[in-house]
Amino acid sequence: FISMSDGEMMKMVVPHSCRVFQRAIIMPNLVPPVVSVEDAEKYRERIQAAIPPGVSFEPMMTLYLTGSTTPDDIRAAAATGFVKAVKWYPAGATTNSDAGLPETKVDLVLPTLKAMAEIGLPLLCHGESTDPTVDVFDREAVWVERVLKPLIEAVPELKIVMEHITTKQGAEAVLAAPKNVAATITVQHLMLNRNALFSYGGKGGLRPHNWCLPILKREEHRLKLVEVATSGNPKFFAGTDSAPHPTTAKESACGCAGCFTASTALECYAEVFEDAGCLEKFEAFVAHNGADFYGLPRNSAKVKLERKTTTVPTQLVTSDGISVTPFRAGEEVRWTASLV
Repeated sequence: FISMSDGEMMKMVVPHSCRVFQRAIIMPNLVPPVVSVEDAEKYRERIQAAIPPGVSFEPMMTLYLTGSTTPDDIRAAAATGFVKAVKWYPAGATTNSDAGLPETKVDLVLPTLKAMAEIGLPLLCHGESTDPTVDVFDREAVWVERVLKPLIEAVPELKIVMEHITTKQGAEAVLAAPKNVAATITVQHLMLNRNALFSYGGKGGLRPHNWCLPILKREEHRLKLVEVATSGNPKFFAGTDSAPHPTTAKESACGCAGCFTASTALECYAEVFEDAGCLEKFEAFVAHNGADFYGLPRNSAKVKLERKTTTVPTQLVTSDGISVTPFRAGEEVRWTASLV
């Protein structure tokens, strides 16, 4: 799954996103958010217009869950064929989440969630508590106990993806849950722990381009994520949560959360699996498990990974001159991916 943004930023992001990926779950947290089939269709058309000629890429759309999302909205979304899920951002949890359903008001949408379960439309959760008394590093663990477990009990047949898990509590909850509960894991949460916010590459100082939500966690949590990602368990699959922000918006007094990983995500995932000695399980994590969970056919196209070092650009620039700093800017990555 990926955030495409909109406008000129989207036009820059789309070619990077479809360089080696042939489809993606598109996040709906625009301003205003994508709350209806009509919104999703128009956004899909804008993304399709930005796909380079000759490139095959399917944007799979999502609706943004609010307290006003109805069972009829769900049935209309499922009927389109191009809306594949509903995304839940608890209000205030992350970028452009203010319109989201508060975590304390799940009862408002229980009929909607039950309609999703009947149809088989997954609920994609940004799994963090927004209770202001909860420490930022504990928000995922608290959400698991207060929200995820009761939600599974209330709507046991609902397909749930706990997006971008960051903790051993999140991983263990998914492992213990029924088969209709899965999780995605980002590149940055597999590669970095919270030290990378304050010291990186041997140099101290705040590192805004490693700042994302959910926030990076302790090393013990990163190691648990690597363990489940490389285990071959089909409940876990790649989800980049790639989020483009202008460099000036990241390097500011109130910096935006999000890492732009789309340009090198596959290569970075390969590094993680290589370091774990599990390259034979890499394909399932990035190409099979997610498709199987969503009930989609597996892609037939092939990607070639070469053990060839490349350097990540320090900046990517939109057509109107806005600079974006990609994940691992200026660093070498050990793999190069290309479509066969």
